[in-house]
Amino acid sequence: MTEFSSYLAEEVGIDYGDGLIDRREALRRLGLLGLGLGAAGALLAACSSDEPSPTDQSTATGTPGTTGSALPSAPALDTETISFAGPEGRTLLGAWAAAADPRGSVLVVHENRGLTPHIASVAGRLAASGFSALAIDLLSEEGGTASFSDPARATAALNAASDERFVADMKAGVGELLRRAPTLRPGAVGFCFGGGMVWSLLASGEPRLAAAAPFYGPLPGGADFSGSQGAAVLAVYAELDSRVNASRDAAAAALARAGLTYEVVTVPAVDHGFFNDTGGRHDPAAAAAVYERLTEWFGVHLSST
Repeated sequence: MTEFSSYLAEEVGIDYGDGLIDRREALRRLGLLGLGLGAAGALLAACSSDEPSPTDQSTATGTPGTTGSALPSAPALDTETISFAGPEGRTLLGAWAAAADPRGSVLVVHENRGLTPHIASVAGRLAASGFSALAIDLLSEEGGTASFSDPARATAALNAASDERFVADMKAGVGELLRRAPTLRPGAVGFCFGGGMVWSLLASGEPRLAAAAPFYGPLPGGADFSGSQGAAVLAVYAELDSRVNASRDAAAAALARAGLTYEVVTVPAVDHGFFNDTGGRHDPAAAAAVYERLTEWFGVHLSST
């Protein structure tokens, strides 16, 4: 299994261990990801016996960035479904929201169920906060997330695609931001699987990004961010998310080696997926606070100098 394949399988196991899905559903999802009954059963047994390990409360490290005032929370603007040119003549899909008086633009990368209404609303919320945003659909080649009636099959389709395709599609998404808003500096934010994709985009050496914010995403092995010198990175982790937090120190070290401006933030007393208001681990207060930190970060690093 690839790194991201293992991550997606572990996601199912953690959901089962936390009681968010039952054993039958967990086995079904793991089967769609290609795990046999024996391997799936072993994974579920390991996850059901896991004990949460404590992590530190909240950290902020790295080259200091300029601070600014956070924007108040804003209701999401409506998004419009768009299509745009992708690599190798492919057509990509996304949800676009234009800010009335934009200070930057943001590529939004979805979780492991594709471009859901929740992720589209993140793009709309960023636009309301002053950042024109494009939520990309990494299942565009499969007909788009909307073509999957079963979210678990959308996850399986993501599992079957290559990381290289995802990176190429995200680069095309950055290009679409610059086509639609050529005077704005682009950034990227991603959640869960999408957080890992943002790390991969940075590791690919994407020089056009001015800022990035991976939320509780897996770090690719041997990540080297030296090719993304222009990006200021806000890495967000959840205190109770011991699985993803295991790579947090390696992420900080890689950012430091690359000489990037960055902060690593661990939000106390919340678990993986706390930002998603449609999920079972949502924490409204923590999500609101970290959203203001996100918009402050983008306000500083995407605004033209």
